[in-house]
Amino acid sequence: MITVHHLNNSRSQRVLWLLEELGLEYEVRRYERDRKTMLAPPELRAVHPLGKSPVITDGELTVAESGAIIEHIVGVHGGGRLAPAPGTPERARWTYWLHYAEGSAMPPLLLKLVFQRLPHAAPALLRPLIRVVANKAQSSFIDPQLKQHVDYWERNLAESEWFAGDTFSAADVQMSFPVEAASSRVGFGPERPRLRAFLERITARPAYQRAIERGGPYTLMK
Repeated sequence: MITVHHLNNSRSQRVLWLLEELGLEYEVRRYERDRKTMLAPPELRAVHPLGKSPVITDGELTVAESGAIIEHIVGVHGGGRLAPAPGTPERARWTYWLHYAEGSAMPPLLLKLVFQRLPHAAPALLRPLIRVVANKAQSSFIDPQLKQHVDYWERNLAESEWFAGDTFSAADVQMSFPVEAASSRVGFGPERPRLRAFLERITARPAYQRAIERGGPYTLMK
């Protein structure tokens, strides 16, 4: 039995979604973020030393990191589903997006979140100065980086309906979190029709909706 150690409003939501897409049985153990720090609770360190989510246990095996979890689930339990055939160009794209989502897409999104919150965390007397520094960092470095990435996603979705080709796959599950985060933190206007359509397609999937029911409130895009 697969157990998902699920942190609210986190990357582990897409692991639940993947399991629902594959129709696999699994157990959910819920953990709540600290409301002040938004960090994971220390109880997660009992599962994995870094105390991060997502992490799953599959029998005696513990697997952390979204890409590794998806590869494990698809490879061991997928029965050839949600992954293109090995050796094909689509499989190369699939592997690329699986790693790109965390390796390249998430760092600027995390920086955006940190610098948006930084002035609120500073002492009252320093907030005006910190706000100036934070706004400058966003406008001169973070926002141009995010635009470059989001433009890249939009162009890719002009080539095919899904990230790894014309068929929905686990690469789309993996990319859902950075796309949802960018929608929340940057916004997709009329110039992003394919990304907006991608979000509409994934959130309409029955398995996505079942994952929300299993995982609890998911407010990332609000």
